[in-house]
Amino acid sequence: MESRDIILRPVVTEASTALLDDKRYTFDVDVRATKTQVKKAIEDIFDVKVVKVNIMNVKGKLKRQGRYEGYTKKRRKAIVTLSSDSKEIQLFGEE
Repeated sequence: MESRDIILRPVVTEASTALLDDKRYTFDVDVRATKTQVKKAIEDIFDVKVVKVNIMNVKGKLKRQGRYEGYTKKRRKAIVTLSSDSKEIQLFGEE
């Protein structure tokens, strides 16, 4: 897999935004990606130094639409910690 195929999108929530001060970034990644693949992809795409990668699998939630029920898509989430001398990742376009 290529780097752009591994990293799908950044996760922007209240909890993940609070981690930005500690240089910890949250991304949705491919469900087949490993920690070493995620680390290499982040370093290739954003040109930063990654210290640690934590990965968790998120199960799909049960949702109902009238009498029909099904599950949302399962996903894999990675929390990436950057080194202290590394530059920050720009998630939002600053002007």
